Amino acid sequence: MTSLSHPFSSFVRALLVVVVALIAVAPVRNFAQGPAQTHEIYPAPERAKADVAAALKLAAQTHKRILLDFGGNWCGDCKVLDLYMHDPANRDLLEKNFVLVDINIGHMDVNNDIAERYQVPLEKGVPAMAVLDEHGKLLYSQRTGEFEAMRRMEISSVTEFLLKWRPERAGCSTVMVNC
Repeated sequence: MTSLSHPFSSFVRALLVVVVALIAVAPVRNFAQGPAQTHEIYPAPERAKADVAAALKLAAQTHKRILLDFGGNWCGDCKVLDLYMHDPANRDLLEKNFVLVDINIGHMDVNNDIAERYQVPLEKGVPAMAVLDEHGKLLYSQRTGEFEAMRRMEISSVTEFLLKWRPERAGCSTVMVNC
């Protein structure tokens, strides 16, 4: 009797087929990107207009800029951007200088009016960003899908973006992170 005709061999082969099939359908995760996302980044789409209005009020009171982040909870690059923005390397810079508004665009089918208002062409991909001054004036809109490939970008690209667009403060230079 050969080892392949043994009844136990059939069981092992069947088990091996099941394990390989499970591995094949399991989601692939890049562990270099940090822990798995356990929360939804983007709130319900119907909150967007109220969130932008609240951000405009808060920014005027605190003299911060408004950072509009357009994306969807289904978007892997949006999740990477969120991880990079809230990483200890950027969190303080973000919180001291910006009021962040995450705008849910559904599957590119909601809140298009807000994206158009701030000149963000969603067809170029998400995540997509716009920066407003403390009075709501548009300073920057992402027009060529700069962040739509976040998975291939470094955390330093987010740091550079935040440094470039933070409000100017007396005694601060563009290279000082903790200012």
